[in-house]
Amino acid sequence: MRAALLIVLGLAIGIVGTVFAMNALEDRNPLPHAMMVTMNFHRHQLQQAIRGQHCDASATVEQLQSMQMLSKDIPAAFPDAPQPFLDLAHQLHSAVQTATQSAPADCPALIAALKPVDKVCGDCHKQYR
Repeated sequence: MRAALLIVLGLAIGIVGTVFAMNALEDRNPLPHAMMVTMNFHRHQLQQAIRGQHCDASATVEQLQSMQMLSKDIPAAFPDAPQPFLDLAHQLHSAVQTATQSAPADCPALIAALKPVDKVCGDCHKQYR
């Protein structure tokens, strides 16, 4: 009985140790998380500009260009991602590129330009978050 209990205890400790090791190995690449945090930062800056009704065209385009650059790198940051995720990443890049090219000069134009971006982000987060 004692031997069986020690075997079960050893297996339980081994499973817990394996789970911890797998989580540590999974967290080795901080790039995907960092990209999403940075993208969220730029989107938040645009949201703050809208809330404050300070939608300066040059600052808006600068934030959108940063988002465009980040969206272009999403497939490289997620090399093992499934094809539907990569398709959404390409849609996001296209939506941000269109928003950047429209160069919204005021808050209503910025809101309209961000709607497709927010839709793609929301679709991706519903499926993969």
